[in-house]
Amino acid sequence: MSRTLVFLFSLTLAACAPVTAPPDPAPPPAGTLTREQASAFARLALKGLGKEYPHKPGVVFAAAADVKAPRALHPAFYGCFDWHSAVHGHWLVVRVLKSYPDLPEAKEIRAVLAAHLTADNLKAEAAYFARADAKSFERPYGWAWLLKLAEELHTWDDPDAKAWAANLRPLAELIAGRYAEHFPKQTYPIRSGVHSNTAFGLSFAHDYAAAVGDAKLRAAVEERAKAYFGADADAPARWEPDGADFLSPSLCEADLMRRVLPPAEFRTWFHRYLPGAAKGEPATLFAPATVTDRSDPQLVHLDGLNLSRGWCMRGVAAALPADDPARKVLAESAARHADAALKHVASGDYAGEHWLASFAVRMLVTPAP
Repeated sequence: MSRTLVFLFSLTLAACAPVTAPPDPAPPPAGTLTREQASAFARLALKGLGKEYPHKPGVVFAAAADVKAPRALHPAFYGCFDWHSAVHGHWLVVRVLKSYPDLPEAKEIRAVLAAHLTADNLKAEAAYFARADAKSFERPYGWAWLLKLAEELHTWDDPDAKAWAANLRPLAELIAGRYAEHFPKQTYPIRSGVHSNTAFGLSFAHDYAAAVGDAKLRAAVEERAKAYFGADADAPARWEPDGADFLSPSLCEADLMRRVLPPAEFRTWFHRYLPGAAKGEPATLFAPATVTDRSDPQLVHLDGLNLSRGWCMRGVAAALPADDPARKVLAESAARHADAALKHVASGDYAGEHWLASFAVRMLVTPAP
């Protein structure tokens, strides 16, 4: 056979050979937010932070004069469909810029924060909370995210952040005061999987109190957590999830108690509370929730549930001793939940896109054991 024929025959074989796709890039280590993820999630948040409509108000209209556009009512937190989503959207862009100061979106992030977190805007936000009919406004979910934003700014060694933190401080202190005022009067915890969840609301308040040195708030949170949940045992976690959950009542509670109990005491409490955890039971708690329609604003909550379960499981696992059998089960389940949800944060539908990136970042920055 001539060299020419051999060459042509080789080309034919090569053309017929199966094409092997390059391997997927290795996932980032558990608990790691990559630069690429930070950039993608920042873009989603920025798209919503200046988007006034559609908007879901949480307003009590006491008179016709109260009927105002979102930006007039809430000049800092008017975007992202509702007040609390705007707050945790701001938290997201602060958190990713702290992690990666050279993000392509850095200039836009700083511009948005400078425009929104002005002293005047935040005074107007505080004035809204001072209204007699606003005592329960965003309690406790929006309160918790506002304190998380304040904590993030307080712990950022950046000249702009120091100014924004100072502007936000009066509102943060007002909210901290609301915790001390309200929760001693709330005799029973709210164990829902949505905004009213007590354990979630107390968790971020505890983080804030520890970060800024608010001993009064920290003591109040710890007292309420122990009073509400200290005697709990054999949680009915097999009933989870409900159809529109974005928080796990049982895991939010465990994630709070790992903050307020000493490690040895927490381990005892946890195994009394979720006695099947080392075996991955109940199965419905350790398996990611199924989402059937990401254009439905309630059903897409379940993507958020998978992400918040992920950060709770990581936090709880890290709080358990290295030889605890539940630690590995929790970490592996957290990874499955992350894998199920991260691919759907950018779904193309605003029902989820206006808020899920914040949950994704929160999950990714929670250290895994």
